[in-house]
Amino acid sequence: MNENALREQICLLAKSLFDRGLTGGSTGNISSRTSDGGLLVSPTGTSFGRLDPARLSRFDADGNLIGGDKPTKEMPLHAAFYDTRSTAGAVVHLHSCHSVALSMMPDADADNFLPPLTPYAIMKLGKVKLLPFFMPGDPAMGEAVRGLAGKRSAVMLANHGPVVAGKDVEAACNAIEELEDTARLAMLTRGLEPRALTTEQVGKLVTKFDVDWE
Repeated sequence: MNENALREQICLLAKSLFDRGLTGGSTGNISSRTSDGGLLVSPTGTSFGRLDPARLSRFDADGNLIGGDKPTKEMPLHAAFYDTRSTAGAVVHLHSCHSVALSMMPDADADNFLPPLTPYAIMKLGKVKLLPFFMPGDPAMGEAVRGLAGKRSAVMLANHGPVVAGKDVEAACNAIEELEDTARLAMLTRGLEPRALTTEQVGKLVTKFDVDWE
């Protein structure tokens, strides 16, 4: 995909997330690798509903800002995924309501944040790591991701929001939507003892779809 088309795709997908209430106001950030090894990144303080393709922050392959507006303050978080996961072609971070709500529950599983309610989150995300609360923009978030040594494609920042890396921007957006949908199901069925997938069923999914389940 050429760079102009990628810029348009980033803005189109971001607006779709915004229009459906998956992140509001000027929250959330998104980035994608370019064909020359650089990055396109949503600028700081911008709304997913009103991103301008021409004003996306542009980094070269050495990490130097070479065009566009000032990037999101969460660049250390994005960089941590790119530096530790060779398959990462895009990173998306949202402030989606149900996943944040689930992160605040006292029994939230830090190692495997999403309960196995449907096959799709397992297939698209693997295990999601719940990280503790950090101040927005704190570089320690990036260090926490680096500490996972590339073993997770998705993390949940407690009281803040999910972050997902994918092979490209469309895959990352699809995966983070699946994360939020599963969190919504978990909150809707909370206290109702829903029939989750069994350990055997999860194992078959992991094997069939070659899911990273460490």
